Amino acid sequence: MPELLIELLTEEIPARMQARAAEDLCRLIKPALAPLLQGEPRGFHGPRRIGLVAEMALAAETAAKEERGPRIGAPEQALAGFLKKHNATAEMLVEQNGFLVLVKPGETITAEALLMRALPDLLWSFPWPKSMRWGMSQFTWVRPLQRILCLLDGRVVPVRLARGEDDAHGLVAADVTEGHRVHAPGAFPVTGYADYVARLRADRVIVDAGERMALIRDGVAALAAAQGLEVVPDEGLLAEVAGLVEWPVPLLGRIDDAFMDLPPEVMRTSMRVNQRYFALRHPDGRAAPFFALVANISANDGGAALVAGNERVLRARLSDARFFWDQDRKQKLEDFLPKLEGVVFHAKLGTQAQRVERIAKLAAHLAPMVGADAALAERAARLAKADLASGMVGEFPELQGVMGGYYARLQGEDPRVADAVAQHYRPLGPTDEVPREPVAIAVALADKIDQLAGFFIIGEKPSGSGDPYALRRAALGVIRIVREAQLRLPLRVPFLEHSAAVIGQIYNTHVTAALHELDKLDEAFPWLGLKAMPIGGNGIADAAREDGEKAFHYRYAQYRDETGGALREFIAERLRVQLRAEGARHDIIAASLIGDDDILRILARASALQALVESEDGTNLLAAYKRAQNILRIEEKKDGPHDGAVDEALLTLPQEQALNAALAVAEGAVAQALAAEDFATATATLANLRAPVDAFFEGVMVNDPSLRQNRLRLLSRLRSAMDAVADLSKIES
Repeated sequence: MPELLIELLTEEIPARMQARAAEDLCRLIKPALAPLLQGEPRGFHGPRRIGLVAEMALAAETAAKEERGPRIGAPEQALAGFLKKHNATAEMLVEQNGFLVLVKPGETITAEALLMRALPDLLWSFPWPKSMRWGMSQFTWVRPLQRILCLLDGRVVPVRLARGEDDAHGLVAADVTEGHRVHAPGAFPVTGYADYVARLRADRVIVDAGERMALIRDGVAALAAAQGLEVVPDEGLLAEVAGLVEWPVPLLGRIDDAFMDLPPEVMRTSMRVNQRYFALRHPDGRAAPFFALVANISANDGGAALVAGNERVLRARLSDARFFWDQDRKQKLEDFLPKLEGVVFHAKLGTQAQRVERIAKLAAHLAPMVGADAALAERAARLAKADLASGMVGEFPELQGVMGGYYARLQGEDPRVADAVAQHYRPLGPTDEVPREPVAIAVALADKIDQLAGFFIIGEKPSGSGDPYALRRAALGVIRIVREAQLRLPLRVPFLEHSAAVIGQIYNTHVTAALHELDKLDEAFPWLGLKAMPIGGNGIADAAREDGEKAFHYRYAQYRDETGGALREFIAERLRVQLRAEGARHDIIAASLIGDDDILRILARASALQALVESEDGTNLLAAYKRAQNILRIEEKKDGPHDGAVDEALLTLPQEQALNAALAVAEGAVAQALAAEDFATATATLANLRAPVDAFFEGVMVNDPSLRQNRLRLLSRLRSAMDAVADLSKIES
């Protein structure tokens, strides 16, 4: 099969953009070349190039098409319009079933023609996060585009970048690429992908990003092992460095002993953020006085000069870190707190100092629920954000929380307080650990609940893929903490109460004696929709239009409940997504939620329900449930709900008597099991109903005119008994 090779050679592309660009190139080329493309295109990327290789046919015949036109005898205008639309003549039409039909013959599509037409448009509209122009052309690219290589079956496809009136950019595709900027400057031709990869390797360029990552990983690990050390894992840094070098050469440098008393996180962050160095450690976890760097050249001196230069740079970087470390330790952690009064958390949610006040109160409130000391939880919460005003976090925001933990330990705080300060942002991602100690759990939950409640209150909810305030991550953090710590923590109460606290604080901050008019309050709190409220009949007097404060307090109570409900739904949706990722059935998850907000109870119900639906009795019982539900839905449309008490005197058949008796037993057993949150017993009890339910549907005609209502009530009783365990209507067959 003929091979297509495209390479776009440019000046250095930011490492964070390369992989996505290669994916976008493959994604965009597929529909453009769909008639001839065979299989999936494979992208590649590096510091100076992105490209793809794919298999495609050189040409293909399209099938003939028929386009039905106007009826025979239609007005001339209709016929003229049809012919103009399809660029056809009247001689090309044939008559079929009373209509004029245009038969378009098949045509030959060539790969070269497709590429010549599609590739320039693709490049002009390429979705780089940031682009630039250069020269006189209006063409934009992430960095100046220097060459286009386009080979099809070993032959050049001379794609021209210039289009329309903009011919200032005169690039034309060729069969030429360039090797390493230092080791092998200059251009050379290639004949295909295998030749391309081999020639570039000979000129000190590794095309495949995965291979570059492997060379870096293995090379750095070997250097560390030679010193009896190991590399601190950092996949993000590894991917970034692989995007910075075309010919990776790992080297080992040494850290001056004078800096080894700095916290290891400080050294690692300084090395990672400023210099892209890899940190090393002893097998016992202690920081090692070495670092690894990756050069882009093979130096004649084995890299000695490169290492010496990087050691000098690192000394300067760590000297800056030493300064911040020494300065921050000259004062207590709480001495930073007044500075937070001037740090805005969000324009609508006040300052960081106000947020600290909210988190401290919520942490103390949550503490008894998670087995923590309330005084320690409140103390930790008050100190948790203090390091935001420190010099070290100002220089390295990545260390927020971590530095607060160090400073808290140094000033003699309770170890539980210091750990809570250090860990309250956790988990930062799906692989990050959650806090384990109760005080840290209380503060971490308080921080995330305040984040969620605050932004929901001001209407800044995630939409689509947009989540600028990381609320999905906060919700998943709450879920993981509750699950892994096995917390019995119904979320409704803290969300409702904290939503009220946030609204109250905003009100007290923004509302002065002059802000009592509805118009002014609506400007201060646009997300409440005060002016849109109906006045009268809902507890607000007509005078509320003048007395804005009264309207505010009514709407405030409404909005608190709305926010609490929306937050619970948001958490439930995040839980649903997480369980789906773990392989749970979506219908079982939906059936298990039933308005519950206790995560552990939801999980227990889902597990028991899974066992029920996977059993033979459960499968048949669910089929009978759906049959009963369908009957009730149809009949209730006729004459309302049939949820009254069953008249046992009207149970004339043994099958309906047996079902009624079985339900009486099951209802009590299910209620007892649910009270004990023993969902396995509750679902097993439901499974015992299979036999009497089967017998009922086999031997009883529900719509007997004289007994219909009573039998419908019996089915309603069956439905209610089963719905008490879970919303079984959500279960699919």
